[in-house]
Amino acid sequence: MANIELKPARVFEQFARINQIPRPSKHEEQMIKYLQEFAKERNLNVKVDKTGNVLISKVATKGMEHVPTVVLQSHMDMVCDKLVDVEFDFHKDAIQTYVDGEWLHAKGTTLGADDGIGVALELAILDSDDIKHGPIECLFTRDEETGLTGAFGLEANFMTGKYLINLDSEDEGQIFVSCAGGNSTTATFSFDREQAPEGYFFMEASLKGLVGGHSGDDINKKRANAIKVLARFLYIEQNKLDLRLSQWNSGKMHNAIPRDGKILFAVPATHKDEVKADWNIFSKNVEDEFHVTDTSMEWSLQSADAALVMPKQISHNVILALQALDNGSLTNCQDEALAYMVETSSNVASIQTSEDKLVIVSSQRSNVMSNLENMTNTVRACFELAGAEVVVNDSYPAWKMNPNSELVNVAVEQYKKLFGKEPRVLGIHAGLECGLFSEKYPELDMISFGPTLRYVHTPDECLLIPTVQMVWDHLLAVLANID
Repeated sequence: MANIELKPARVFEQFARINQIPRPSKHEEQMIKYLQEFAKERNLNVKVDKTGNVLISKVATKGMEHVPTVVLQSHMDMVCDKLVDVEFDFHKDAIQTYVDGEWLHAKGTTLGADDGIGVALELAILDSDDIKHGPIECLFTRDEETGLTGAFGLEANFMTGKYLINLDSEDEGQIFVSCAGGNSTTATFSFDREQAPEGYFFMEASLKGLVGGHSGDDINKKRANAIKVLARFLYIEQNKLDLRLSQWNSGKMHNAIPRDGKILFAVPATHKDEVKADWNIFSKNVEDEFHVTDTSMEWSLQSADAALVMPKQISHNVILALQALDNGSLTNCQDEALAYMVETSSNVASIQTSEDKLVIVSSQRSNVMSNLENMTNTVRACFELAGAEVVVNDSYPAWKMNPNSELVNVAVEQYKKLFGKEPRVLGIHAGLECGLFSEKYPELDMISFGPTLRYVHTPDECLLIPTVQMVWDHLLAVLANID
């Protein structure tokens, strides 16, 4: 298929510019400076709060002065992930993009369309002089991906709009009106390393090539989790022989399903061939189990140099905990209208080993706050039984649907006029900043929509180009017809 033209050009021009600017989560200083300069060059009012959120205001076009202010909102940071063999510094290097058919990709890294394309949509409107709209406030929040820091720190009087359109959704044709709340649960196992017993043989096992994805939006797609898969193998072997862990590293982001992992462990040398045979059988069975979702698994098991190991009880407990840990989509919403949607889930996201600690990060989500608390306590109890020190943080609230939303009515009506079909009005299992906005601005009428993205938070992230034009047209129609 031939590559297609990037339309609307003004949006993709803005996206290309911001992809030249490094913007890892918690390191958005260059992006903040760019937004300030962008506003000043166009004589637009701009302010930055103490957290680093940026608000750029634009007056109404002629005849629209009476319309209530609309806030357009996106987050300026991006998830930074790359293929293991790609040399790339997210603090210095520009994202390199290419078009494949109807999809825009990055070369070996995350694309940054989450939520760079939302930022680009806002900047294109701010840069225009031919778009009909009432008063606009464009809010750019920082550090959404690793703690919603910007939304948490947003001051109660920072913006003044009656309506808010969040541009951080990933399926065109869907208008989101509620989202899940979430917690991050971190378990730390502390230990003093020791020598492996005499006559032990060291092995390094690795798994890569999994699809991964977003731990909220993709949690119901039955994709393999690298940590859980490796834990299954270790549990099987631990029941047969005295296995000792040395290193276990897998996953990078708290909100992503881990795609790869590597473990260093020791077994009695007399059993090494048995372990290799079990690995071959296990890998084939798992490939068959995930033959629909994860078709490119790469397995490796080889001998390794000797190293210090964790104490036997720590090694044993880590493996038990990760085998027992609830993971994936756990319950669906009880409300009949939302029965299609995941209500509660948990995802073990990363495991990292240092000289004297092994740290496991997992995230729990639910659209019902009492179930979120219960799921978090279930995960916490599992780790506490295993002897870990457990901390729950990075909590954020759910966003409840407003059944009397004027903004939803306008968005649905304009979508039908443009495209001759009904959009889907949905809740989303992922967390959106709207939950935090609703706490500080309880009267704010909000929706969320955006173009189609796939494989966000991974190097396979891609943007469906034609849907950007559709979202642009829809956004402009809403702005022109809101009252």
